Amino acid sequence: MAHTDHQSMRRVLRREIAGTIGLLTDEHDFRAMRRYRSFTFDDHTTYLRQVEALLKTRAAQGSHTAVALFDPEEYAEYCAGTGLDPDAPASRARFTAEIATTGPTVPYDGRPLTELVPALVDEAVRQATWEYASTLLARLGPCTTCGEDIGRAAFDRAAGLLTRILDTAPPGDQHLVCSVTAPPETLVAALHADTDDSGATQLDEAEALEFTTVLALGMATRSPGGLVMRTTRPGIRDRVYGWRLRGDGLAPLTEGEVFDAYCTDAESGDLIGPESGVDYCVPPDLGDQGPGKKGHNPRHRP
Repeated sequence: MAHTDHQSMRRVLRREIAGTIGLLTDEHDFRAMRRYRSFTFDDHTTYLRQVEALLKTRAAQGSHTAVALFDPEEYAEYCAGTGLDPDAPASRARFTAEIATTGPTVPYDGRPLTELVPALVDEAVRQATWEYASTLLARLGPCTTCGEDIGRAAFDRAAGLLTRILDTAPPGDQHLVCSVTAPPETLVAALHADTDDSGATQLDEAEALEFTTVLALGMATRSPGGLVMRTTRPGIRDRVYGWRLRGDGLAPLTEGEVFDAYCTDAESGDLIGPESGVDYCVPPDLGDQGPGKKGHNPRHRP
């Protein structure tokens, strides 16, 4: 009887343990892991099918599982740095536990892997964008004129502008996209928000942090870029408007400029038909954006 009670308690405890699985999302990474003898899978499709079956089983048992990206190159570097044998399941488990605390993860919520994997990749891109933009902001250092930290000042200014943009937006679902040309590539950040009739706004804090950081980088470095807002509400035509980055602030786009931006293919440059039920508008007035800090231009630093 006591033995049965112990087994029952262990089953209960197992439901209290959260787990993480490191997922090889593409064929290239899967092939890289096949060099290890202890990695016994030989077909990526079968591997994904077995992972999904495991996730479903754990969910049916009431267990929470997070899915993380498993990068073979980072794994090899981790083993070399820690002295672990890379050809051992225990080493892979330790690496997975490490990336669960430092890297992007998404919780398994019953979605098929065909839907979960793109969400995981998007999360990884979002985190990488934030880390890159944060690093560039930190490298700007202090202003040579006033000594103020350029990156911190730009971030505070961007946060204030984002607040004004959300405050002036009409109620409904809001989708914002900020793009900044920061060599060697353009950085893009998206933010989803929902504002009710009382003016209360719900948004994802991680998305807001990334969005603010990218916007701050564009203003701090005076880089080309822009911000577009689309609002959606049942029974009302969608509204699209935006701004271009100008100096350390935002300049409103005209209706024609917004129309051209939305009706031009970003890759080919070809014109595409406008969407029905969409109004291309001048953005709301953001009010006084502040005096600006003319000395906060890293391009002019000695």
